[in-house]
Amino acid sequence: MAAGDHDDLELDPLRKEAVGWVRRLTSGAATMADADELRQWRDKSPEHAAAFAAASLLWRDLGKAGETLRRRDTGSRLQDNAARRIGPMSRRAFVGGGLVAASVAAGVYVAARPPLELWPSLTELSADYRTGAGEQRNVAVSDNVSIRLNTRTSIARQSSDEGGERLKLIAGEASFATARQGRTLIVEAADSEMTATAARFDVRYLQHDDGASVCATCLRGELRVARGGDRATVMAGQQLRYDAQGEMQVRSVDIDVMSAWHDGVLIFRATPLSEVVTEVNRYRAGRIIVTSAALGRAPVSGRFRISRLDDILTQIEQAFGARMRALPGGIVLLS
Repeated sequence: MAAGDHDDLELDPLRKEAVGWVRRLTSGAATMADADELRQWRDKSPEHAAAFAAASLLWRDLGKAGETLRRRDTGSRLQDNAARRIGPMSRRAFVGGGLVAASVAAGVYVAARPPLELWPSLTELSADYRTGAGEQRNVAVSDNVSIRLNTRTSIARQSSDEGGERLKLIAGEASFATARQGRTLIVEAADSEMTATAARFDVRYLQHDDGASVCATCLRGELRVARGGDRATVMAGQQLRYDAQGEMQVRSVDIDVMSAWHDGVLIFRATPLSEVVTEVNRYRAGRIIVTSAALGRAPVSGRFRISRLDDILTQIEQAFGARMRALPGGIVLLS
């Protein structure tokens, strides 16, 4: 046997496992248990998540050649077929270099936004403080600054020359509190900076299908926000909101509703179901998808415990006659 026939064995063990997972999940026989096991494997480290994303991208890009790999234990035929498709390239370059290239692409892909947000991005995984789906956490950054992280939230500490603390909200939602005047806290979210002393405020930074959005709610004291050349002051009981396309807008809000998550509660008042589902998805593993536009516009009102969010699905079924279909990986289709 020629030495080149062993090139597929030169993949490191982690990449081999990742390719094995892709083959297993695309076999047509994957079960809910397989999806749960994959989630546990992928969550072991950022390297595991990146390896799986790289293998997934490679599988997608190879198209029919990927089907060959799924049918063969060694994967050698895939390398031969791919080599014929992409020209005079050695099998070692294809399997090694191809997967390395896919890893680079996957790094950008995962860091930017994983598909359906089913796992954290690499940027989130590198944060100093992080919470998973449905998790909340209190952190004392210093004797002056404390944070309460909501679900799926990542925060990084930053160096500061201002004599105070500087934090970056990478993704998610958190409540920040400062204890004393004269000590400045700066929170960076997307392209804005929020500065406060002796204040308490919530900041939410989320990615949506149509782009990112930032929302800052002042609960006590005042909050100064700078974004490019724009400046705004948010007082207690007010909220500032903007997205990638819009200007900063300040408005009065119901603090009890906005901060209900602090007490483990979500409150909706005639909120379109599509928006309710977007919020609920942040607190649970997997993803709920509304497949009917008309159903997505249906208004939902209620007070729900974060620990019992399946109650919302029950209410939707009963109130709107919706049909639910559960799929592996925590995916639920509503129609």
